[in-house]
Amino acid sequence: MKKKLLYFVTLITIILSSCSKNDDPAPDFEEANLAPFSIEFDNIVGDRTFSINNTGSLYTNAAGEKFSISMLQYFISNIKVTTASGKTYTVPQDESYFLINGADRNTRFTKVQVPEGDYTKVTFTLGVDSLRSTMDLSKRTGVLDPAAGGGHDSGGMYWGWNSGYIFFKFEGNSNVISDDVNGDPTGKKQFKYHIGGFGGYSAPTINNIKVITIDLNAAGIAKVRKDRQSNVHLFVDMMKVFNGPNAFSIAAHPNVMFSDYSVNVAKNLAQLFTHDHTEN
Repeated sequence: MKKKLLYFVTLITIILSSCSKNDDPAPDFEEANLAPFSIEFDNIVGDRTFSINNTGSLYTNAAGEKFSISMLQYFISNIKVTTASGKTYTVPQDESYFLINGADRNTRFTKVQVPEGDYTKVTFTLGVDSLRSTMDLSKRTGVLDPAAGGGHDSGGMYWGWNSGYIFFKFEGNSNVISDDVNGDPTGKKQFKYHIGGFGGYSAPTINNIKVITIDLNAAGIAKVRKDRQSNVHLFVDMMKVFNGPNAFSIAAHPNVMFSDYSVNVAKNLAQLFTHDHTEN
């Protein structure tokens, strides 16, 4: 009898212990009941690790062009989460602007607070929305400070001459670039992709803001609870800058900034993000 009782107790213990935190029921959706949540933007290049100044082991795009990367920065903003039943929560805008810097892995997390719940979709903007872009400077602080980073010439993310943000800045070097393209005094053959344009008063014909929605069902929904950090891990593939739906060669377009062709590059940027897994 004692053996049967011991067996029964052991079995119950095993069953209870196998029910991890990931299996707990979703709490009621209450906007005041906030808990930690983050999206991780993990940069890669095709099937390789992302690296700055990778001159010893160059990347190769679909056109067969070898290149190294010297800079990567991009804005992520306006984060929103959605439950399976369609309930949504948008992070307050003042808390929802982030600058991802490829040279600093500590910037890859966008940490916010959302209500406890089970989320099947996340939505965010690649870039800075037109409303915030045109607000008074007192409303554009932190990473949105136009002077942050020493201005455009020192790697900043703002076009002073165009009164707008650079949403995505990607620079590097490739020997396929013609010598007369940028005349760099150091002899480097640099490519530069500075993509912006919010369709506002200064550029009514160019709007390169991209709103990205990621379905989390296949690789793990986000179960946000107060007692733990829920993190959605995304891979961000820089090779798709060249190899996306509007594929192009570095040689043909080594410098793309505020021009009509930037629209083509921006469409590629919408394809950068892939959900790898979710940590709950």
